[in-house]
Amino acid sequence: MGEYMKAQMVSAIHLQEVELQEQPADPKDHAELTYTVEDAVETIGFGRFHILLFLIMGSSTIVEAMEIMLLAVVSPEIRCEWRLDDWQVALVSTMVFLGFMVCGVLSGYVADRYGRWKVVFGGFVWSSYFSLLTSFAPSYGWFIFLRSMVGCGVAGVSQGFVLKTEFIPAKHRATLLPLTTVFWMLGSMLIIILGMLVVPTLSWRWMVRISVAPSIILIFLFKFIPESARYNVSAGKMKAAMDTLQRIAKMNRASLPPGRLVGPVVEERGSWMILLSAAFRRTSLLLWYSWFVASFAYYGSVLSSSELLEKNLLCVMSPDPEHEVVHRHEDGLCYCIPFGSSDYQTLLISCLGEVALVPVNICLLNLFGRKMSLMVLQLAAAISFMMLNICTTMFGFTVLLFLLRSLVSMNFNVVYIYTAEVYPTVARSLGMGFATSFSRIGGMIAPFIAQVLMSQSMILALSPFAVACLLCALGNLLLPIETKGRALLQNS
Repeated sequence: MGEYMKAQMVSAIHLQEVELQEQPADPKDHAELTYTVEDAVETIGFGRFHILLFLIMGSSTIVEAMEIMLLAVVSPEIRCEWRLDDWQVALVSTMVFLGFMVCGVLSGYVADRYGRWKVVFGGFVWSSYFSLLTSFAPSYGWFIFLRSMVGCGVAGVSQGFVLKTEFIPAKHRATLLPLTTVFWMLGSMLIIILGMLVVPTLSWRWMVRISVAPSIILIFLFKFIPESARYNVSAGKMKAAMDTLQRIAKMNRASLPPGRLVGPVVEERGSWMILLSAAFRRTSLLLWYSWFVASFAYYGSVLSSSELLEKNLLCVMSPDPEHEVVHRHEDGLCYCIPFGSSDYQTLLISCLGEVALVPVNICLLNLFGRKMSLMVLQLAAAISFMMLNICTTMFGFTVLLFLLRSLVSMNFNVVYIYTAEVYPTVARSLGMGFATSFSRIGGMIAPFIAQVLMSQSMILALSPFAVACLLCALGNLLLPIETKGRALLQNS
């Protein structure tokens, strides 16, 4: 009986081995399912998380716009208070952009090495603190120093565009990212309205103090914004990336792809050599000039309009009494002409121009892509700059200014989008940092043309802006990469 049982067990074991050999292997045993951050972002899609992201990051754009546009509103006031010459007023804007330029590359490097969120939050707190100190500036020297510190902080805040872009699915980027212009317009309008209501009664110092109030509220909302999952993957922080993606999927009531999150861990994050590698060299050089022109043209339009209104240098047919007298320096004496109510209204209307053509911008991006959109907008801006020389009514000037602000604002927005899309995650923030630094060179030069040369000749002051836009439009034909509908690269 014992021998019989042993024989039966041996037969059963042999049969089981044969069945295992004949059974096909489960592919999961050999190849585990995996997915990348790009797969996860596309699978999760657009939802409640992205709305929250857009509102909070959009609010930071409002504050950023207020800090930059404050220069146009406060220029007549500090000219009066400290009896400044044209070049001294222009130097204020230049120092702000100098701070932005120096810290732009630094903030990009730190964002690629240590995370986007830290840089954006730190820049926000920094700019708010020094902006508040500006309102207590006892002298012109202290004022320009403190404003340069504000510019340094704003450079960090601008990395928020990269953080936002890295969470948005590819098919939604061309629609959602241009809407950033709406928040910039709201910030510009808010500081102009504050100037209109506060400056005549309480002074520009109280306007600055009140403008910092939204920043304090916004600081507490940053805890709802996570670190970029793309950055975390490139830094080898897979658990942090998974936690972020699971949180987004839960908020959007979606699910992650099946499998395990994978991605290359890159030690050389934030290397400037990537920007000048064979794959990106031509793109980087052309982009740096495009950023220079975008800032040069944008702040040229803002400061030119402020200067033309302040000094009544417009060629206006049938002017109202407020714009009949042309104000210039005589015998080295400094003039003191604060903005009138109609000047504030003109600036407000021109701010609306920044969003008036956003639907057109979205259509251009979706139909023709980034490169063609840049070329069309820059050509149109060049023509609009020269049209400001036309002798017209105040209404006509307002319409021209409205159109010009629309074009230069859209151009700036498209350059932002293209830069965030074209570079890989390991160098995206540094690429943005380098680009914004070159843009601030344009911002540093613009005041000396718009605020100094304008007093000598209107056509001489406007021509450099038009020529720069024309050359940039031609240069963009040589951009080698079109990013329309393309997935964001994780590494080079």
